[in-house]
Amino acid sequence: MYVAVVPNRSSPPAILLRESYRVGPKVKTRTLANLSHWSEGQVEALRTVLRGGTCVSVLEEAFDVERSRPHGHVVAVLGTLRRLGLDRLIATRRSRERELCLAMIVARVLDPGSKLALARHLSPQMLTSTLGESLKLAAVDEDELYEGMDWLFARQDSIEKRLAQRHVSEGELVLYDVSSSYFEGRHCPLARMGYSRDRKRDRPQIVFGLLTDSEGCPVAVEVFDGNTGDPKTLASQIEKLRERFALKRVVLVGDRGMITSARIEEDLKTHPGLGWISSLRSPAIRKLISSGQLQMSLFDERDLAEISSPEFPGERLVVCRNPFLAEERRRKRAELLAATEAALGKIAEATRRSKRRLRGQDKIGMRVGNVLGRFKMAKHFCSTITGDAFHYERDQARIEQEAALDGIYVIRTSVPEAQLSAEQVVQSYKRLSNVERAFRSLKTVDLKVRPINHHLADRVRSHVLICMLAYYVEWHMRRALAPMLFDDDDKASAEAARSSVVAPAQRSLRAIRKTTTKKTPQGAPVHSFHTLLSDLATVAKNRIKPKTLSTEPFDRITSPTPLQQRAFDLLEASPYRL
Repeated sequence: MYVAVVPNRSSPPAILLRESYRVGPKVKTRTLANLSHWSEGQVEALRTVLRGGTCVSVLEEAFDVERSRPHGHVVAVLGTLRRLGLDRLIATRRSRERELCLAMIVARVLDPGSKLALARHLSPQMLTSTLGESLKLAAVDEDELYEGMDWLFARQDSIEKRLAQRHVSEGELVLYDVSSSYFEGRHCPLARMGYSRDRKRDRPQIVFGLLTDSEGCPVAVEVFDGNTGDPKTLASQIEKLRERFALKRVVLVGDRGMITSARIEEDLKTHPGLGWISSLRSPAIRKLISSGQLQMSLFDERDLAEISSPEFPGERLVVCRNPFLAEERRRKRAELLAATEAALGKIAEATRRSKRRLRGQDKIGMRVGNVLGRFKMAKHFCSTITGDAFHYERDQARIEQEAALDGIYVIRTSVPEAQLSAEQVVQSYKRLSNVERAFRSLKTVDLKVRPINHHLADRVRSHVLICMLAYYVEWHMRRALAPMLFDDDDKASAEAARSSVVAPAQRSLRAIRKTTTKKTPQGAPVHSFHTLLSDLATVAKNRIKPKTLSTEPFDRITSPTPLQQRAFDLLEASPYRL
């Protein structure tokens, strides 16, 4: 076959698709189709194909890709958000305010940043992603986003109540812990100087408490003044559980700095049906040992024992001894003592040198205080400071007294044995690590709640709420994508192989194999959460404009790779519909 151009007098030539064939000794020709109505580009493309070539070069000349926008990561996050029904949980009806809030939540997972950066990110002229288009948001400015934050904060109570209805039932565990985040500026009524978990002692901060279910799925968050102590935040959480969530029988799990003896007497015991699990501080444990109620012989055959004490009437005490934790504490103490001695030795040498000798009780004391404060070893050293000399030595009796408690911790609870066995009490207390994992994700790894730049108190509260809702989406995404991530997706087998509930948690063989080989069982590369999102972002929505055809520009989404398609399948999302 070939394309023939036949002159047609004064009219345009006829373009015919013809075929040659042989009848005996004669070669004849017949016309298969009249291509006169085809464009020049189409005819040239057909000639290329008939010559055995491809029409790629022709297509390159026939089409322009006007822009290409990352799309797959938006599908993954926004699709999960909608599958979870978080959009309907925030507001049942679609509105611009709701879509702006969804944009802020999704953007917190994709690329945490300022509201100004997000406003530019959502602009139709930007090529950063399809988030604005997917939410049908036209031009957005930062003032609209701030108004959306105010709109969302007004709905916080109803949002948290619906989350609690989903994830917490009567009689179940509720985990609670607090953290802090430093603040940029000094013009927010919530910003106060306090105990900084971020080690930013020169900056004001806020404190925020997080309530989760037993698996660490976030349910509610509350922001407090930066100088609020952990125990003082407990009363509002009890009120939230009892009144707002209408839960009369739950077990609240908190650490020993949260659920103190004072809070137990004043807050928890006044609410029948509200159980709690916490732990004892070191002085209380030493008192149990000195009184003979806690004997080391309890751990000759087991690493866990249940005792009672008249000091804690109506409570159960579960005593645990973890040899691995004991060894780690001994190692760390030895290193800190050695480092402290080395630093104190330099100060003592400075008081004896011949040139520029360190003198003055106040100057020597200041340097000694800095060293002891840095290593937190003041309780293990005895020191004497005079006007021109400094002497120190280890307090060996105090060190041995602390070493005797290495690896020992005591969990206290009001929950009866019929409801939770001793092993289950220990396991429940260890679930607080799920809240700590949430704080790591919120503050550093993924969502970056800090630093906080808002000046209005309600804007700060709304910012923290947005971060919590973003973690809610990420938490469910991680569970769905666990087979493709370094996350352990076979925790049940690891828990079954564990020798004791007191023993350190171990990763499953499947997770260890993934970490070692960097491959999934199917042979695909293992990802972290954010590298997988980055890979999904290469699924792009391309705007294509034909050059030679009288056709309007159209969008075309690139085909996912097998790895990307598996991620979409696990998330129950599709790049072709959102």
